[in-house]
Amino acid sequence: MINIVVPELGESVLEARIARWLKKVGDHVSVGEPLVELETEKINLEVNAERGGVISGITRQDGEDVKIGDVLGTLDESAAASPLKPSPSPSPAPASAPAPAPAPASAPAQAPATVRTPAPPAAAAPAAPQVIPPPAKPAPAAVPASAASAARTTGERPEVRQRMTKRRETIARRLVEAQHNAAMLTTFNEVDMTAVMGLRERHKEAFKQQHGVGLGISSFFVKVSVAALREFPQLNAEIQGDEIVLKRYYDIGIAVGAEGGLVVPVLRDADKMSFAKIEQTIRDYAKRAADGTLTLQDLAGGTFTITNGGVFGSLLSTPILNPPQVGILGLHKIQERPVGVNGQVVLRPMMYVALSYDHRIVDGREAVQFLVKIKEYIEEPAQLLINQ
Repeated sequence: MINIVVPELGESVLEARIARWLKKVGDHVSVGEPLVELETEKINLEVNAERGGVISGITRQDGEDVKIGDVLGTLDESAAASPLKPSPSPSPAPASAPAPAPAPASAPAQAPATVRTPAPPAAAAPAAPQVIPPPAKPAPAAVPASAASAARTTGERPEVRQRMTKRRETIARRLVEAQHNAAMLTTFNEVDMTAVMGLRERHKEAFKQQHGVGLGISSFFVKVSVAALREFPQLNAEIQGDEIVLKRYYDIGIAVGAEGGLVVPVLRDADKMSFAKIEQTIRDYAKRAADGTLTLQDLAGGTFTITNGGVFGSLLSTPILNPPQVGILGLHKIQERPVGVNGQVVLRPMMYVALSYDHRIVDGREAVQFLVKIKEYIEEPAQLLINQ
């Protein structure tokens, strides 16, 4: 008999939550086959079978919190060649039918049947319930069985309770910590995007043909951020005890909105990356954030962060620091606005930019000058070639 245990989860990650069992008791599994999916504060990961055999027991259920080394279940490798015993159920569901997903309740899923035998198709819960829509005329039968403990209905006023995911818990905790543990301020400016948009328009076809990826604005802001950080190193630093640690490398975090919550994968040594490499890496990160295949290494570290609320239509915002970093640059929607140019009022594609910073080690003057430098580089991108 072999124990199925919680493996090492990565740097600084000590516990996880059982998102769902992928196998049930009595299932035959092969070496390397995924058995259970664990949800951590950063990513989801699968625990694979170290040996072939039959699942002989499940000791921790969907929704339970577990720690490294905890026993999740047992695997009988001596039964690997034995035929699977018939299910005692009079009308079992097909073997390929998935087990119901855990209910978004505040308590762990409790019914052993969810991991031992498949539920009838009519009672199966959605694979990943995010919102349980209220019925037109509330009635107990309209609430899925697996979510019954999550729904609280009073007359015509339905409510749904959902337990926070590990990632959402971590996001909530870190955002509060960022505001409590840092003297956070934000400074704003606006940038004329005419030069960058002109460059993109002139080179987009050749760039895509050569590199297989579009030329976006993200690579420009990564490049100008690195250039500005070289001139204002306090924004590429962190506080450790009573010391200021100035980083001489540039690992730029790119905030990506994913279904389970915001993640910030890192462009490591961004100062050494080409425009094409930046765009390719960001596209890859966005794809893997969407399908849940980012690794802990993708998210580790980071010396400065860029977040772009403009992709969702945000015109102006105050980004929150990503501890222990002391600076974050917020980008916003590009919008044509009337501006004065050489004594004339003209329409230009303008973007508001925001820099939130930790006032404990970054003075207001440095923060304002940093953002002005960002503006100058974007409006005159040729300066990047001259100054590098």
